[in-house]
Amino acid sequence: MASFDKAAVSRYLKSGNFRDLFVEELGWDRHDARLPISIDGSVVTMDAIAQKRGMVAYLSVTSAGQQIPDHAARRKLEHQVAKSAHEHLIVFRDASNSTQIWQWVKREPGKPKAVRELTYHTSQTGEPLIQRLQGIAFTLEEEEAITIVDVTRRVRAGFDVERVTKKFYDQFKKEHTVFLDFVDGITEQGDKEWYASVMLNRLMFVYFIQRKGFLDGDTNYLRTRLDRSRRERGKDTFYSFYRHFLLRLFHEGLGGKERDAELSELLGRVPYLNGGLFEPHEIEARYPEIQIPDEAFQDVFDYFDQYQWHLDERPLRADNEINPDVLGYIFEKYINQKQMGAYYTKEDITGYISQNTVIPFLLDAARKERRVAFENPGGPTVWDLLRVDPDRYIYPAVRHGVDLPLPEEIAVGVNPPTLHDTVGDGPVKTLELRKSWNKPAPTEYALPTEIWREVVARRTRYEDTFLKLAGGEVRDVNHLITLNLDMRQFAQDVIENCEGPELLRAFWHAIEKITILDPACGSGAFLFAALNILQPIYDACLDRMEAFVEDLERSGEKHHPEKFSDFRRLLDSVAAHPNREYFMYKSIILNNLYGVDIMEEAVEICKLRLFLRLAAQVEPDARAENLGIEPLPDIDFNIRAGNTLVGFATYEEVKKALTYKMDFDNALEKIAVKAADLQQSRLLKKVPSNQPLPIAGSGCCG
Repeated sequence: MASFDKAAVSRYLKSGNFRDLFVEELGWDRHDARLPISIDGSVVTMDAIAQKRGMVAYLSVTSAGQQIPDHAARRKLEHQVAKSAHEHLIVFRDASNSTQIWQWVKREPGKPKAVRELTYHTSQTGEPLIQRLQGIAFTLEEEEAITIVDVTRRVRAGFDVERVTKKFYDQFKKEHTVFLDFVDGITEQGDKEWYASVMLNRLMFVYFIQRKGFLDGDTNYLRTRLDRSRRERGKDTFYSFYRHFLLRLFHEGLGGKERDAELSELLGRVPYLNGGLFEPHEIEARYPEIQIPDEAFQDVFDYFDQYQWHLDERPLRADNEINPDVLGYIFEKYINQKQMGAYYTKEDITGYISQNTVIPFLLDAARKERRVAFENPGGPTVWDLLRVDPDRYIYPAVRHGVDLPLPEEIAVGVNPPTLHDTVGDGPVKTLELRKSWNKPAPTEYALPTEIWREVVARRTRYEDTFLKLAGGEVRDVNHLITLNLDMRQFAQDVIENCEGPELLRAFWHAIEKITILDPACGSGAFLFAALNILQPIYDACLDRMEAFVEDLERSGEKHHPEKFSDFRRLLDSVAAHPNREYFMYKSIILNNLYGVDIMEEAVEICKLRLFLRLAAQVEPDARAENLGIEPLPDIDFNIRAGNTLVGFATYEEVKKALTYKMDFDNALEKIAVKAADLQQSRLLKKVPSNQPLPIAGSGCCG
């Protein structure tokens, strides 16, 4: 393949010639195989048409007069295809080739599998699909070096619409100290250190969004404006950039709606972002004469320019790549951990705890609303998923190597003679048979550092778990936790496979109601873990709603607007946002997540990271109002500074406690006033009364 020819790709798509599309235009290799799959009493044929380093492209064509399999059937077909080719693409098309559905499954370690589908009608231009196909086109020059990892990454980049380095952190500490010495006009050392952090946080935020082109279309916006400020105001005006440009960018540009001609000329075209990040800070109000010389920003920009700033969640592949997670890492490492009792919690821990709290709550809530889906004697239930495909819900680490027969010298000790068999020398014989069990096992059998004894124990646990699942013994949410099953995958599969809308509605109502509170949120480690757990559940629900509506329209019942009207309203709401990802993250941040921390710096970092997660979901559009980005929602109510260690959960508990002592300082009246103010704040913000108070409570979700 010499170059990507969009016109040729379009012709192949419209003619349905997928084999030549992949081989002639995308640079894939020819592959001929036929995979018949039995599903729901009929046989569907999958034809392998091309492959690239082990990733196989399949084509499924419906017979004349039949429709493309519905969403649930396509999901089942993908399960079966994965058994023959782990990494694959599937193209579903109807007999006339008027409609195509391109399907790919996103697989990430520790996360549930997620189906990504793109529908193309041959009456359309097909530009979105063509752009994705361009990403998976390979040239002859790449041929020798390409691997399955490269192919998978390219497919992910095309079809998936979704490390902090020690080096960066170590250098950040030095830059913070240097920048601190430049700050003038703040008398209190604590306030000075705080303001240095505020400024660096703001600058890092701007670096992330400028790299995406949101600031006057200039990916080096801050550097350009610093150089311009020096040219226009003279080299001897050392304090011009901070006071005459940067503060105005923060307070009047990113943080303000009104723009006159003079401000527009100064800043260029920048979006109004809202949020509290760029509002005048209390330290700026307390110390109105703050000065920071241009040299300080020159040094910071030199430091920041050493790195590539990515707003997305891509796995970082180089030591100079960073994403917004670096902000939380820096904050939690930089503060005095012993003094503040603050420690960085790694993602595996926050993910495990959050998963085992959030998912059971959602499943229990759905069970209460749609009990027949979980308890149906003699009939199908959601638990059948576990019985039909047990391995899907047992983590890969537990399954590692279990399909290989144990070496003879290890297997002989698995079921040794008991004391009843050989009274005198039974124990001695057992030890003799297991003399090799304390040796390290090879990697095809073992996880890192495992010895044979641990391998055997893990295999035994796997076999026990498999038998319980295959035998239909697991029929309760608590069993998912006890057996340490992949409950995220299970919850997602329940949603994707629900055959009627009632169970889907039950899950959606559960998602709408759940409120997750971290009473000591720090920079947001647990909140982001919950966010990452809820997002695939949101996505699965919206996918299934779309499938119900599409199946209804294809069946000829589209003239019944009352059917699935709630789904249609929700999908219309999604369409009113920049994209689905933005809608999902915005909904979760505003409706599901709440955090409190005693450190105001921590709260600022947490909000900053949430803002960046939203900004990452949109692309700048010079033709659109506000460059195509919504003003960031006000999450000051959700994420607040406060002391949750007050000792009381309700006002009644406070009242009861104070009746046992003489209230000399009139504390009860003061608390009553504060409670009334908070209630009034709720009313003004129209916050539902069932949401958690921002300064009370110690639970995780409710």
